[in-house]
Amino acid sequence: MIGNILILIPLLGCVILLMPSFRTMARRYALFFVGMEFLIALVAYLMNYSYGQNLFFLKTDALWIKAINAHWHLHVTGVSLSLALLNALIFVIIFLSVNKEQYGEKSYLFYALGLLMQMSMMGAFLTKDAFSFYVFWELSLIPIYLIGLIWGDDGKEKITLKFFLYTFIGSLFMLAGFIYLYQHTALLNEQGIKSWDILDFYQAGKLLTPLQQTVVFWLIFLGFAVKIPVFPFHSWQPDTYTNMPVQGTMMLSGLMLKMGLYGLMFWLVPIVPVAVNEWRNLNLLMSIVGVVYASLSALAQSDFKRLLAYASMAHVGLIAAGILSGTRQGYDGAAVQMFAHGVYVTGLFYIVHLFEKHTGTREIDKLGGIRNLNGQFSNLFLIILLGSVALPLTQGFVGEFLILMGLSEVGIGWAFAGGLSVIFGAVYMLRAYQKMMLGDVVKTNYTFGALEKKDKWSLFLIVFFIILLGIYPQALSIFTTLNIHETLK
Repeated sequence: MIGNILILIPLLGCVILLMPSFRTMARRYALFFVGMEFLIALVAYLMNYSYGQNLFFLKTDALWIKAINAHWHLHVTGVSLSLALLNALIFVIIFLSVNKEQYGEKSYLFYALGLLMQMSMMGAFLTKDAFSFYVFWELSLIPIYLIGLIWGDDGKEKITLKFFLYTFIGSLFMLAGFIYLYQHTALLNEQGIKSWDILDFYQAGKLLTPLQQTVVFWLIFLGFAVKIPVFPFHSWQPDTYTNMPVQGTMMLSGLMLKMGLYGLMFWLVPIVPVAVNEWRNLNLLMSIVGVVYASLSALAQSDFKRLLAYASMAHVGLIAAGILSGTRQGYDGAAVQMFAHGVYVTGLFYIVHLFEKHTGTREIDKLGGIRNLNGQFSNLFLIILLGSVALPLTQGFVGEFLILMGLSEVGIGWAFAGGLSVIFGAVYMLRAYQKMMLGDVVKTNYTFGALEKKDKWSLFLIVFFIILLGIYPQALSIFTTLNIHETLK
């Protein structure tokens, strides 16, 4: 029941905001719908935390399309719940970040597209049916493509088309892998009934020969690798993140790439474990090369937004490595780090938004001395930054530590190579902070005044989660760990 509500609320909001009579107050209605979504997700979290994952209203399973035996099967628990909560939280922050005149007369359209994207990602995180997962996966591409195409910077047509083609073609490979598994589920029963259910996919995967598992592995992996992205399927990412309006970048970095990581975790590794083990070293190499490449690229950037694009790629490359290690600690760390990354990367892109709003630039060399003008903003920025570089007692530390422990089980060299992301991350983030926030005030910064209440409270909310889950990570891991260990059995 709760899963249905979490999908229905943003869908209803999207439809209402497209009606002419509601457009003049679009911001107010949009905030109402994402606020309701967050409250419902929080209730689901508290129910899981207090009473466990088997409460009847956390599950929904009904026949959807009889001809292909596709089910409307949702389960609001474990990692799915943590990502649903992240989805709800991030959209509250995204909608609060919008300036009144930022999208002009088409602001209603932006909010409607945002709600459509929230709905589609919520469905992808909650569904346990492969056909539904693919539908939600593809549906999420439409609103973010339109946001980039309508409100992106110069060159938006070419950049958004490249992004669309990369992700769409990748998803076709994924669909081919799903169809192959769907056909093999007929072997699980005497009646030859086929199924899209995730548990049936797990059983069908066990029936495949090593060669068949390899074929399925690469088909599905390509779809997820492009979305994350994993090196060398990353070339769409830096330009897309930089060109998008900052709220679109928050959606991509904070949430959309989590669909790919979630897919690796539940729609790939448990289905074809033999192939995952066979190709583990190559996949880890791809992930770690991506970490190092993105980190070195971040060091060379003068545009803070583009620096964060590469930083995000480095961080998710490490998360992908944790999942592809196939170890429990790698999985546990990835689950925690997906939530952590979503929070702090959204906060960092919010900082970019505030730089542009107050100074008119995001160029690192054109900024300086902002701490002298707004100490509160400087302190909030520093806490978010420290969360991103995995300082102990911030939420970024727990996940990265567990991932590195998982990699060390595969080989100490992998853990050492993965640890380079922490070192490089501290260098490029602290260097950027030093240039922008410390030193003498640069002329362009003289207008950096007090933050608006909405901006201040958004940053406080981000900082709250960074500190809370750094001090008490069990608040998240207590139910994600159980979910993961059941999956890996």
